[in-house]
Amino acid sequence: QVQLVESGGGSVQAGGSLKLSCEVSGTDFSRNAMGWYRQAPGQERQRVAFIYSDYMTSYLDAVKGRFTISRENAKNMMYLQMNDLKSEDTAVYYCKVVPHWGGDYWGQGTQVTVSS
Repeated sequence: QVQLVESGGGSVQAGGSLKLSCEVSGTDFSRNAMGWYRQAPGQERQRVAFIYSDYMTSYLDAVKGRFTISRENAKNMMYLQMNDLKSEDTAVYYCKVVPHWGGDYWGQGTQVTVSS
């Protein structure tokens, strides 16, 4: 059974930092492609950052230079370091896993609120 547990969300002032974590179980973790997505009220869910099994990464243009996605295979963990947060980063953030066998799995989401 694949499970994803997110943590690290919260409230911060503009310019501050937060680090999100996603613990994954039930997969061959090192072979996963994984990513962080976000959804603000009234908006569609958008992909924020993605990391592949070979550690290649991609980012939404709006977060380039501010956010960093990483993975720690030995701990089955994925992270999103968010710096210089802006009010427009306010959203529910979700982690997603694409296992080597296909399909995708989502975490429950964690709220990030940035006040200006």
